Amino acid sequence: MSGQGSSWTFLTHHARVLLTIARDPEARLRDVAQSIGITERAVQGIVADLHEAGYLTRRRVGRRNHYQLNLDHNFRYPTEAHAPVRALVDLFANLEPRQGSPVPAEGDQDLPP
Repeated sequence: MSGQGSSWTFLTHHARVLLTIARDPEARLRDVAQSIGITERAVQGIVADLHEAGYLTRRRVGRRNHYQLNLDHNFRYPTEAHAPVRALVDLFANLEPRQGSPVPAEGDQDLPP
């Protein structure tokens, strides 16, 4: 390992998008992208993945989308496949991001400690 710290995190972008939508089912994808520090296009792809896998549904309301999560859908990885995503959402969705916390730009290697 080099002198610089590793850039890995415990939660994936898919988990962060899911949690952001859990907090605000009417969030614009632009706002989701900004809140977690990735591109809007990346969020669109993640929402498509989550929709295709059955973790969320989309409903058009006027000019906006409204998302509904399927919290009883289980995790995908075999070691967690027995547990519903509700466990993750219950743990994190009510935790608001700290005000003033920097959100690193996509690909930024300097994550806050």
